[in-house]
Amino acid sequence: MQYTKSKDMPSILQRCADLGYAIFTKKDYDLNIIGVRSPNRIAGKFDDEIHCIYKERGEWIHETYQATTDPSAEQHLNPSNAKGVAILKAGQYRGVYCLDLHRNSYLALCQRKGEVTVYRDQTRDKISDIGGDTKEDTGYFGINIHRAASAQNGSLAISTRYYSAGCQVFVHPADFARFIALCEMQVGAGIGDTFSYTLLED
Repeated sequence: MQYTKSKDMPSILQRCADLGYAIFTKKDYDLNIIGVRSPNRIAGKFDDEIHCIYKERGEWIHETYQATTDPSAEQHLNPSNAKGVAILKAGQYRGVYCLDLHRNSYLALCQRKGEVTVYRDQTRDKISDIGGDTKEDTGYFGINIHRAASAQNGSLAISTRYYSAGCQVFVHPADFARFIALCEMQVGAGIGDTFSYTLLED
């Protein structure tokens, strides 16, 4: 995790505002959750980022976590959905997420409060095809924000295998625990129990 504190608003929030997306700037712990997808279109690596930006006592806190915003190579080759593997479309999804159990297992941000739009890649290769002629699909698909798990020997996952069929996935369980604690702080501060997610293409 990267952590910075500043009096100045992080530039990534201005980028979101310039794109016409809502940003949350007034109250402490009103979270701005932003994914940044790398230009690499080869599936299977944790080569993207999730940012959590919020105010605390008048200062901006900016935390950056290593993640994937793409489905795994295995899902590309053998999609679990007949329409094709789901790749979340860049954009802002307002109030779509809330704290709930991911696969009835552990607390995560789950798509419970609204629809998202995905690309359905049907090429069955390891390349994430987005835009162009790739068909879009909008609905409730369980595109959650969750974590990978540590391997049995205590090492971190090095492949997105098993962890994403379109979800946004943290590689470090400790980073994810920190992120969920921040989500609980937003709820505890009385700001609201739903969360928006903005995905940018780098």
